[in-house]
Amino acid sequence: MGIFSLSFQIGATSEVSLEEANDFVQEFLSSTQDIDGWGIFLNNISASFPMFVPGVGMLLGIYSAWSTGFGFAAIATMAPGLADIEPLSILYYSPYGLMELVVYSIAMSRSFHVVYSLAKKVNPKSLIKPSLIEIGIAVGLLLIAAFLEEYMIKLAQQGTPLL
Repeated sequence: MGIFSLSFQIGATSEVSLEEANDFVQEFLSSTQDIDGWGIFLNNISASFPMFVPGVGMLLGIYSAWSTGFGFAAIATMAPGLADIEPLSILYYSPYGLMELVVYSIAMSRSFHVVYSLAKKVNPKSLIKPSLIEIGIAVGLLLIAAFLEEYMIKLAQQGTPLL
């Protein structure tokens, strides 16, 4: 969780040119314009599943965290009012952000644990059941998070206060 948060924070504090920010925001808006809970779920699954890959998953998680933070920096460049928001608060204070953070942390730690266990000559078959359980937990959390995020987006679009 700490590694993901640190990588996200580094990306979020990156300097983003106005041109880069504009390109990112335009692409982001066009790809999320009509997204629903299933689309959010599929997007998050496609980001998290590679993080379970032994060894490589840690690196993919670090990159994913950094690029998500960089996306926040790009949006903040285009919407200066966001400059007052602490980037990590997006992860830690939104219920769906926290669920996603937990999933990415589980995936990255499983990636590391499998490599570590294999280096210690642990029987690979003993790693299958815990890995499948963690993948199941990840799927469940991401499904809940996606529909919660969709619900909160719809409330915000209607002007309903979230808190």
